[in-house]
Amino acid sequence: MSFNLLNIANSGIRANTDLLQTTSKNINNVNTVGYVRERTEHGTMIDNQVGKGNTYRLLNEFAQKQLNRDTSNKTFFDQFVSEANRVDTLFSQEANSLSTGINSLFNNVQEALNQPSSTVARSLVMTNADSLISQMDRLSGIVLDQKNVVNEQLEIFSDEANTLIQKIGSLNQQIAGVNGTNNASAASGTYNERDKAIRDLSELIDIETLDGPNGEKLVFMGSGEAVVMQNGSFNLFSMRGDPDPNFKELRLDVNGGKAVPLEVDASKLKGKIGGLLAFRDDILVPAQNQIGQMGLALADAFNQQNHLGMDANGKLGGDIFTIPTVNGYGYQANTGSASVSATVEPDKGKELPASDFIVTYTDNPNEVSIQPIDNKGEPIGHAAIAVIPANNIIGEDAIQPATPGDPNATPPKPPTVEDSFGLKLEINGTGNPGDKFQIKLNSEAAANITLATGRGEDLALASPIRTADAINNTGSGAISAGSVTSITTEGFAATNPATLKNGPITVVKTAIENQFTVSDGANSSTFTVTPPAKNMLQQAGNGFELYGFDFDIEGSPATDDSFTLEFNKGGFDDNRNGLKLAELQNGDLVRQNVVSSSDADNHKTFNQAYAGLVTDIGVVTGQAKTNGAAFDALAQQSEAWYESLSGVNLDEEAANLLRFQQSYAASAQVLSAARSIFDTLLSATR
Repeated sequence: MSFNLLNIANSGIRANTDLLQTTSKNINNVNTVGYVRERTEHGTMIDNQVGKGNTYRLLNEFAQKQLNRDTSNKTFFDQFVSEANRVDTLFSQEANSLSTGINSLFNNVQEALNQPSSTVARSLVMTNADSLISQMDRLSGIVLDQKNVVNEQLEIFSDEANTLIQKIGSLNQQIAGVNGTNNASAASGTYNERDKAIRDLSELIDIETLDGPNGEKLVFMGSGEAVVMQNGSFNLFSMRGDPDPNFKELRLDVNGGKAVPLEVDASKLKGKIGGLLAFRDDILVPAQNQIGQMGLALADAFNQQNHLGMDANGKLGGDIFTIPTVNGYGYQANTGSASVSATVEPDKGKELPASDFIVTYTDNPNEVSIQPIDNKGEPIGHAAIAVIPANNIIGEDAIQPATPGDPNATPPKPPTVEDSFGLKLEINGTGNPGDKFQIKLNSEAAANITLATGRGEDLALASPIRTADAINNTGSGAISAGSVTSITTEGFAATNPATLKNGPITVVKTAIENQFTVSDGANSSTFTVTPPAKNMLQQAGNGFELYGFDFDIEGSPATDDSFTLEFNKGGFDDNRNGLKLAELQNGDLVRQNVVSSSDADNHKTFNQAYAGLVTDIGVVTGQAKTNGAAFDALAQQSEAWYESLSGVNLDEEAANLLRFQQSYAASAQVLSAARSIFDTLLSATR
């Protein structure tokens, strides 16, 4: 009897010792991050022995996976909102507002119209033009600085992810080494460390886990790529830019160390890395492209209108702004020797969309496709096709729309507005089929637009032509002030200062109804107008329609009434072209979409475009805050659920400690009783 009692007592003490050790371990690790509480259970007593104890971790894998997913979503929006808030604040500040600079420029143009001969008023226009350029440069610099910050953080986070991936692979090997042995239960710390590393990795990227052989955990990205595989093998991240080295893309080194680009989808990647990439693609890239697009559209429109006027020195107007030329980025896989540069084709700035472009050599010799791409590098609409001319310059006249479904076809039709991108490309060298170049004209333009002149006298406020009615006219007819559409065609002489090539031009009403005779120093034409008498030179034909200017005859001229048009020599107090410059402020000159229906309003004014940019940033940031609050609540719920199952509860552990102490004391009492009985039996036999 005493022997059975002794066995029972010894077994009970050993069992309660195990229970007390497990409880003590739980209590001591209550503040240990990543610790999963443990429980020891024993089988039913057999042959006076308590069953062998089994210690295991109280872990619900479903709750753990849900926590990892919610953690990835939470950190995605935390990172996105943190970055977006900063940009939203900067763009909403009055000092950084492009609208303020644009309004100030055109307000001073209006002031100059009141005093077109005033050098002070003209100088103020140039000063404000310089200030506007500085504002665009500053805003572009803000965005560029944020891009650099994103690149730095991406490098840091990818290094952290690589460290965690390697750690998980190493811990997998350790776990596989003890799995199924007597040492498995003693390796709970290794399991906890691996689960903590997986949790930390979920803060950086969205992950999914699967159970592998021998207790290993296989880890995959949310987009499906494996990062931790069997037998401790793993893939690592790298940040590289192709073709733009300053535009980092996430890659995964697989297949013997060869870098394979990931199809990064922010909605799948999640985590801090996904938040950074989404912030860059959804806010930074569009912002910089739109700032550059507005700057190029404004500079081109101002230059072209200034060309149509006459400056204070009696010369035809020149450029006010210098529009930059940017070099295309060649892809690393290119095999040819070609190089590409791009700028805005004169007078086509309003056709430039706020996008980057891919220029690709087709299978046809000396032919390239021009494809707009969105913020994530995906094609928008369909490509345009252009044959490289002998001078290597591709303008709108060389572009043909590609047939949908056949990117190499060249249909016999002129490009529509949708097919025209406002680009002027220069391609040098020899390219092979498939060679590609990325054009980032918009994003690189805002910081590189400069003033072509600082002289207020170069502002062409006057019109280069003026008209007059003959003093002895008897009818009610009157000639309009005239309008200039081109200075590079047949009407103006290439002299400095310029004048009319053949002039003045005289228009005389004949005796025949609606018939006029137009003549200059070299040509003459008698023609019948189609009432009303609009665009007289266009209706006259015979070369007069090519002169680059025109006029109307209003009212009812009498027979032999004459009208003249001549160069506006000495017309410095004239502000007619200045009025056209002022009208640019309210002109629809900023293209909104690459793809648009024919009846859609696809252009906005400068102020509308900038207001739209600021609004878009605010809306995206606001939506991210709302989504972030929702996922933060979900993460808190998942954390509470996970902790209720796997976290240490001190109240529960204290109760267990008291219970196991009492059980240990009872077993000790049984052991003491058994020992007393045994001693008594020994004494009785002496």
